[in-house]
Amino acid sequence: MKTEKVKLPSNSVLAKTVYDYSDSYKSIINNNQHNINSLMVGKAFFSSSPKWIEDLLNFRDRIVSFLGLKTSGETKNKEEILKDFKGEIGEQLGLFKVFGKTDNELILGEDDKHLNFRVSLFLGDTESLKKSLIISTTVKFNNWLGKLYFLFVKPFHKLIVPSMLKGIIKEIEKMSQVD
Repeated sequence: MKTEKVKLPSNSVLAKTVYDYSDSYKSIINNNQHNINSLMVGKAFFSSSPKWIEDLLNFRDRIVSFLGLKTSGETKNKEEILKDFKGEIGEQLGLFKVFGKTDNELILGEDDKHLNFRVSLFLGDTESLKKSLIISTTVKFNNWLGKLYFLFVKPFHKLIVPSMLKGIIKEIEKMSQVD
């Protein structure tokens, strides 16, 4: 499964926002059942995270809690929460709140005192049996702490997002076979 770094899609909701940093990664999903939508991608985003990424997020939470920054919190019964997840604006799962939803895009993120970030899960049409999935991240620094924080996060971010993209696609292809 090939993952490539691309530009932020011009028709993404995030393309119309102001940010200090952005990146985007793209891969292709088999859409044999023609049933892939933004909600399915959102559920896969939350359910396909590799263990090492969850461990990094837990480590991050322990450190930033001393600085008064938002943490993921306790997410008990993640499967139960995901079953009821509708991808509606305002819904929250861990550190991620839904900020926008269209047929082909789900915008997740959080606003904090040091920075605001958004993640776009964007489905693009390619061939009839395939869709592109682009994960884009934008970050807006609110102060010097945000810049400093992201300086340490950025190298991990560049490893995490492509890995997440691969996991999401595997999960979606598994889910679309069931539907």
